Amino acid sequence: MKHSYLEVTYRKGRPVAAYYYLPRQDGDKSVRTERADGGLLVDYASDGRPIGIEISSPSRVDLRRLNDLLLRLGHEAVRCEDMAPLVAA
Repeated sequence: MKHSYLEVTYRKGRPVAAYYYLPRQDGDKSVRTERADGGLLVDYASDGRPIGIEISSPSRVDLRRLNDLLLRLGHEAVRCEDMAPLVAA
């Protein structure tokens, strides 16, 4: 997968889980998870690359914190419209 994307799980029309997939290589699996500010969890591949961010409270995600984290990890910030599925619910 060469591009980042957001996956949201809903229950009764409300987001209960969200995961922001970062670019990854075939066969990448999470071998380590680290907590970050704002209820975010970063998954890392065996070679130390970040491969995804779990958003543990999707209805309260703070876009500024998410973007700060993405920039620290060496990835592009998300746009407001990229997170629209969370806002729409």
